[in-house]
Amino acid sequence: MQAALPKQYLPLLGRPLIAHTIERLCAHPLVRGVIVGISPQDTHWAGLRRDLARQPKLLGSFAGGATRAETVRNGLKALQAHTEASDWVLVHDAVRPCVRVSDMDKLIKSVGGTSDGGLLALPVSDTVKRADDNGCVRETVARAGLWRALTPQMFRIGRLLDAIERALKSGAEITDEAAAVEAAGGRPRLVMGHADNIKITVPEDLALAELFLRRQEGRA
Repeated sequence: MQAALPKQYLPLLGRPLIAHTIERLCAHPLVRGVIVGISPQDTHWAGLRRDLARQPKLLGSFAGGATRAETVRNGLKALQAHTEASDWVLVHDAVRPCVRVSDMDKLIKSVGGTSDGGLLALPVSDTVKRADDNGCVRETVARAGLWRALTPQMFRIGRLLDAIERALKSGAEITDEAAAVEAAGGRPRLVMGHADNIKITVPEDLALAELFLRRQEGRA
């Protein structure tokens, strides 16, 4: 991001990016509580936590791990004292501040009756190329049936924790929660979301996120 601050704390419409994300999650009526995975070296969260004190659904934080899978595992274990294994959990990227409450609602309604959970996603619309080691096209990949994974991703706590622990034990590369459930034999459901649910990755994404937030709030 070419910035001194971690990207989740960069300013977006005058507030830290992660504050928008947390408030979106807390705004859903079926979300009972939110906990945030924080690096042990993070020096910014404490101040922001005080600013978010008016969010009663924000339950606090837990220590993140070296990888996404380890962080999610730690979060699931932190939830075990307050939940049942059959309860549902939504896992969301801190740097996706534009997720729509309506998309979360659609995900919850679509996945709640399944055993393998599911995730917000978008069908791939661009032509996809696979490159060789020299940066040249090796092949064109057929995009039929291909989707881009988004978040939140929704699973039963016990099922997801077991799948992640199995994956970590086996050394499998797990880039999202659905991949862990897939590796354990599950078939998560794909639920179409909106393209404005972007993940902030490069500096230009902040301008897009500002535009999307203004449009969603009717200010553009």
